Amino acid sequence: MKEESPHDIARKLSFYIYGILFIMLFPFVIFFTEGWIPIAIFSVIMLLAFYVIWRLIKGNIEFFVYRRIKLIYKTISRLKTNSFPQEKMNFEEDIIGDVNKDVVSWAKQSSHEIEELKEQAKYRKEFIGNLAHELRTPAFNMQGYLLTLLEGGLDDPNINTKYLARADKNLDRLIYLINDLDKITKLEAGEEPLEMTAFNLSDFALEMADYQEDRASKKGISIKVEAAKKPLLVEADKEKISQVFTNLLTNAIRYGKEGGFIKVRFYDMADNILIEVEDDGVGISEKSLPRLFERFYRVDKSRARNAGGSGLGLAIVKHIIESHGQTINVRSELRQGSVFSFTLKKA
Repeated sequence: MKEESPHDIARKLSFYIYGILFIMLFPFVIFFTEGWIPIAIFSVIMLLAFYVIWRLIKGNIEFFVYRRIKLIYKTISRLKTNSFPQEKMNFEEDIIGDVNKDVVSWAKQSSHEIEELKEQAKYRKEFIGNLAHELRTPAFNMQGYLLTLLEGGLDDPNINTKYLARADKNLDRLIYLINDLDKITKLEAGEEPLEMTAFNLSDFALEMADYQEDRASKKGISIKVEAAKKPLLVEADKEKISQVFTNLLTNAIRYGKEGGFIKVRFYDMADNILIEVEDDGVGISEKSLPRLFERFYRVDKSRARNAGGSGLGLAIVKHIIESHGQTINVRSELRQGSVFSFTLKKA
């Protein structure tokens, strides 16, 4: 049902008032005057009265509605970028309904923005907590080993070298973490420009797999790179893509099962090449998949920290791929392994 405009309301009120006046005054004209001239004069006066009544009601409604709507828009404009419309209002339209729509739209937008701010605040809180934990763990470990040495352990040949080695290992972990933080901060700020070159992706993947062969062999994991029928030339920053392969292959080994496998495959996707890195490891639960590329997010916190890593690897991978204007995705099920896939532009 169409809502009435201010002009519709003004016309209706004018007709009502005119009708009441006509019903009240017309009998007096009939009974107390003679001839058609008084009736004609009465009709003209009533028409003029109707016009005056209509103009007065219309003017007052327009003034009232304009003032109220202007106040509403001024209030809204303080909270969003849209300002009060300067163009003349069309009072033949349902402007009250239009204002209601604007207010509802603004309320939904504000509600969405508030939810986003809450999510961001929650994410920042989690990030700071995770960062503090990641930094505290190796720092406290080093402190413990060094205090033991300072309190007399340094003279004990059974523990001095061992504790110094453990302190050094924790220091390496701390440096590794700080370097990863610095790297992801620069990637987010765009302070690491891409050095684009053309190279053969299949040969490059074989090279990356060879680098991980020793680590994989310790768990009996085989790495197989699909043989390409023709050279797969891509245009990308070779050094940064090596970080992507290193992170994905390292994770596949770290969370892979004993005697398992890792497969690297390629698919021609018109302007891009799709790369898949598949493993048959522990897999990832469905609820963890949306947050997998967040900084410091760990599927199984205790297992992940024992396995090593800074917790920033996949976040760095995502930033590198997105800086190339490409995408990365993951498919996984618990105890069924994982498949990470990303695209690179053809050269």
